[in-house]
Amino acid sequence: MIYADHAATTKLLPEAFDAMFPFLNDEYGNPSQPYRLGVHAKKALAQARENIASCIGAEPEEIYFTSGGSESDNWAIKSVLFQSSEQKRIVTSTIEHHAVLNSCSMMQHLGVPITYLPVDSQGLVHLDHMADAIHEHTSLVSIMLANNEIGTIEPIKELAALTHDKKALFHTDAVQAVGHIPINVKELDVDMLSASAHKFRGPKGVGFLYIRKGITLPPYISGGVQERGKRAGTENVAAIVGMSAALVHSVKHMRGHSECLRQIEQSFISALTEHQVDFKRNGAKNHLPGCVNVSFRDSDGEMLMHRLDLKGICISTGSACDSVDTAISHVLQAIKVPAEYAEGTIRVTFGDENSIEDAVAVANELSKILCSNDG
Repeated sequence: MIYADHAATTKLLPEAFDAMFPFLNDEYGNPSQPYRLGVHAKKALAQARENIASCIGAEPEEIYFTSGGSESDNWAIKSVLFQSSEQKRIVTSTIEHHAVLNSCSMMQHLGVPITYLPVDSQGLVHLDHMADAIHEHTSLVSIMLANNEIGTIEPIKELAALTHDKKALFHTDAVQAVGHIPINVKELDVDMLSASAHKFRGPKGVGFLYIRKGITLPPYISGGVQERGKRAGTENVAAIVGMSAALVHSVKHMRGHSECLRQIEQSFISALTEHQVDFKRNGAKNHLPGCVNVSFRDSDGEMLMHRLDLKGICISTGSACDSVDTAISHVLQAIKVPAEYAEGTIRVTFGDENSIEDAVAVANELSKILCSNDG
């Protein structure tokens, strides 16, 4: 099998599993309890929080553990409900993940005005569009760091600076970016940042929300005093420890992995070109390493996905979160992919276990399928 859908999820890192195992077996204590078994769990949480903070240039007390990126996004967006009525306004983009878009839609139903910024053909948000959209009553701007379908990396530092000039808060959905590209929250100057462990070879069902010190968000889950009273519920110690181990490993090996992924994706594109396949690559030049979104003329992305699956190759038709909906994705519509190409779009995302041989094999199988369809 060739697995090339790492933007959807990643294989659990062996080091993450090893870190998790004791807390699934003997070290099962509740971190809130004062006896030794609980104290061990509490220390593990503190160390994980410190490790994760150091990976993104944050302070440990700025890291809040959640169930994943979707919860983190929901928490950031819905916190606007607790602002004064004059400031209940949100600015976002048309290509955000549905965790942001659907949260914004719910807020809109509750009477909160939402402004959706357009993007250019590469999926980039322009500063002038944002400058026109933010006004004195805007409470929050939420723009993703890297797009989950086309891999485009947004100019977050510049967008955050403009947002702060306008006296609003800035949140970024960095689910696809954390662990894959260098991130320092202080340098980016963001107020909130969402992340999910299973995107960087950690376990599913755990993530975090970075909240800059001094930013007051209402509790997302009421109950006990966990997460400094902001998210009640006994912590998933094993998953959190696994997330920490996976992120530390990803950051440590990031540069080498990125260089390899650039070579792998280029080999994939070169092989398609050699086969004289009619395709269009989507996204910006500055994109996530290993992320390739391509549209084939007069083809069908879902057909390509299923045909490759029969060959033991895993890819996606676009966003995995949209897998039940075969319509053209909102991202492809936003970047205006030509109609004759849009339906033939697939997303191939390589990871650190892939090779150049894998990339060429995927391209070769795609070319065979496309040529047989032409015939």
